[in-house]
Amino acid sequence: MASKNTAEDSQENVDEKTQSPAWYHERAEKNRQKALLLKKSKLVAHPYTKENEEKDTAFQGRLLKVQGNKIIDSGGGFLIEDDDELEREMLNFKETPAPIIENLPSCEICQKEFKDSILLTKFDHPVCDLCRDPDDKHSLITKSEAKEEYLLKDCDFDKREPPLKYILKKNPHNNRWGEMKLYLHLQIEKRALEVWGSEEVLLEEREKRDMKRQESKVKRYNKKVKQLRMEVRSSIYDKTKKASHTHKFGADTYNEDDDTYTHHCIECNYEETYEKM
Repeated sequence: MASKNTAEDSQENVDEKTQSPAWYHERAEKNRQKALLLKKSKLVAHPYTKENEEKDTAFQGRLLKVQGNKIIDSGGGFLIEDDDELEREMLNFKETPAPIIENLPSCEICQKEFKDSILLTKFDHPVCDLCRDPDDKHSLITKSEAKEEYLLKDCDFDKREPPLKYILKKNPHNNRWGEMKLYLHLQIEKRALEVWGSEEVLLEEREKRDMKRQESKVKRYNKKVKQLRMEVRSSIYDKTKKASHTHKFGADTYNEDDDTYTHHCIECNYEETYEKM
């Protein structure tokens, strides 16, 4: 048996001697690569062995036992009780994932979904902030201007469904006055069409009211002129009669156009117009 092994070793030595120098270089390179891989594997398996040993040694030096309870000396004048259950709960803490928001509103202009916007929050109008046009299409209007321009009543703002949303803003003319209610112009126009049916009917009604307003102004002007004429004529009368005369007015007449009352003197036809409080 020994002679057999000796023969094999001698044969390997003969084979190695017959190999070329290139073969030796290749074999040496393979051995070097194996050694590097082995070294790296040892470092990865225990990367922080030395650091962990130092930390454990330092921690054990600060760990105390008081009446069977583990106490840690923080080194800053405080003793912290070592609670293994609390540590396990902290390690097992699972963060709740954020909720998935479905059915996001779509912008009426760009048709893109968005989470929140000024028009959606303040006026329930689905338009994103990028498409908002505050100077033209999405401008605001005060309640008094809306009532005058679109002939709306208070019930059309608050009582008619759905009630129109608004924002409050201080009056720029005087801070002591009440706050202004600002509405979205688009929603006011839509509400006016609901009330009047069409834009043509709204324009006709506005023209009628303008005509009545002009007629009432003309009537008031004519009454004032007539009253001045009567005063001038009365100055021509005899002063004694004028001093002794006392007007005796008849029944009052209501003027629906300008919300005033008129009565005449039975004796001298003197006319007086006034308003009742």
